[in-house]
Amino acid sequence: MTISSLKKAYKEKELTPRELMKQIQEKIEMHKENPIWIHVLSDAELEPYLAKLEKSDMASLPLYGIPFAIKDNIDLQGIPTTAGCPDYSYTPAKSAYVVECLINAGAIPVGKTNLDQFATGLVGTRSPYGACQNSINAEYISGGSSSGSAVSVALGMALFSLGTDTAGSGRVPAAFNNLVGVKPSKGILSTSGVVPACRSLDCVSIFAKDTEDARKVFDVAVSFDEADPYSRVMPQTQASMKSAFKFAVPKEEQLKFFGDSEAEELYKKAIARFERMGGIAVETDFSPMLEAANLLYYGPWVTERYVAVKEMIEERPESFMEVTKTIIASGKTKSAEDYFNAEYKLKAYKRQADMLMQNVDFALTPTTGTIYTIDEVNADPIALNSNLGYYTNFMNLLDFSAYAVPAGFRENAMPFGVTLFAAAFEDRKLMQFGEIFMSKDSDV
Repeated sequence: MTISSLKKAYKEKELTPRELMKQIQEKIEMHKENPIWIHVLSDAELEPYLAKLEKSDMASLPLYGIPFAIKDNIDLQGIPTTAGCPDYSYTPAKSAYVVECLINAGAIPVGKTNLDQFATGLVGTRSPYGACQNSINAEYISGGSSSGSAVSVALGMALFSLGTDTAGSGRVPAAFNNLVGVKPSKGILSTSGVVPACRSLDCVSIFAKDTEDARKVFDVAVSFDEADPYSRVMPQTQASMKSAFKFAVPKEEQLKFFGDSEAEELYKKAIARFERMGGIAVETDFSPMLEAANLLYYGPWVTERYVAVKEMIEERPESFMEVTKTIIASGKTKSAEDYFNAEYKLKAYKRQADMLMQNVDFALTPTTGTIYTIDEVNADPIALNSNLGYYTNFMNLLDFSAYAVPAGFRENAMPFGVTLFAAAFEDRKLMQFGEIFMSKDSDV
């Protein structure tokens, strides 16, 4: 089911939004053992949305009757926001700006999804509501922090979902559940009404099953928000895709697959696929990106996580999961000197990275080098989480746009994904490349 096919079914009276929501509720019940949801809207909570649609003109609403899931660090009016911490819970009087945009376009909120507590993690296991299981194999992690958002789409409980992405949370779960993940340029999707992780870096992300749906949602969600000091205007014109293009790939010695030889082979096949599309792979020194990535958790930006929940972590530390508390509390000791030293380094890395990217249309990396089981992550939570961020942690620090797409399966049926990234505001160009990469004649 896609946005186009669903709207066609509505138009031809084969289905109504009310009937669809009943089907979705049944599907959610079938998977209730998997802690995908923190709050599913009741019939009474859904009724205002359905009643409004029944009085609306379908043709005027680009997302008419399209069900979507919302990560539970993003506000939905009248529904509790927990950020994966029951003691933090509050009930917002209004929805997040981006949620309002989608609802005003006709989309129906299904509910609030599970996440790594305070969006701190790439694994999907750091939640008091339970570890969200992978949509393909329950023994494996879903990826995080936008765990429930990805799994809900993969299992057909929503056509798209909202996540957030600070260190990779909108890309890693996409790779692990065979979805596309839009990590937009910072600021082009408002973060008003979003519980901050790192306020200066946070992005609202989009999960969908295909690039066409992702693009349709993106077009609605991109909107300048005057109330958000980090909001930026998306330029109207962008460079279109060329038939002959260049794309950067890391130097061989900079690639890491953490022993996952199948992932390494799938990445090579993805490169070959882009080459058949007319691309020229350019081996590039990714040192500026990799050095910048180290600043995210080992530099002063972790202090933003501490600032976001300072009062609670100081007064009610027992409310936090141990691993979450350890990471966030480390931000308390960072100094102004630490910040400025790191900022100077980041500026240098940014200049170097921009110079490297001037010679290519985009860069291509694995989304992650490997995947782990839930038991493996529980046995070594910080080190394995760090491995998953190897290709993702630098993206927002260096102000790149990024697009994660599926790129094949391992022999055990677990998916692999790659990420295309480019300068800020080149989001639609990346989607164009991704769409052709995923086209039916692709043999990757």
